[in-house]
Amino acid sequence: MIAIGADHGGYKLKEEIKKYFDEKEIEYKDFGTYNEERTDYPIYAKKVAEAIQNKECDSGILLCRSGYAMTVTANKFKGIRAATIFNEESAKYAKSDDDINVITLGGDYVTTNQAICIIRNWIATEFKGERYQERLKMLEEIENNNMK
Repeated sequence: MIAIGADHGGYKLKEEIKKYFDEKEIEYKDFGTYNEERTDYPIYAKKVAEAIQNKECDSGILLCRSGYAMTVTANKFKGIRAATIFNEESAKYAKSDDDINVITLGGDYVTTNQAICIIRNWIATEFKGERYQERLKMLEEIENNNMK
């Protein structure tokens, strides 16, 4: 189950991604926003991150104008590994090497087709594990020491 959320800057792209998910029968849960009225990105990043933390969803996609604000906010939550992705190759390595569980996309920088290709690659890629898992253990230790 994929959690998806956007502020007003990512709303249109979120709606297009949902159409793709519906066509491909990919399960998702929409955490808003539900229109283009101005709103604040931390609201939706928090909802998506908490859905992953409480295991309601396995991973997430966040959208705003740049992708950066959502990345910063999502990474404030323990266990969330978020990255702003701009192309298929970065989506592949984000998942295979770093087991990124939340991707963020900038509605001002990626087209619908690009976003779908990015998401398709991210979903299809497996985490490599092994030495990369050791790095995630290091990251978890940093979180445990710094996120009270």
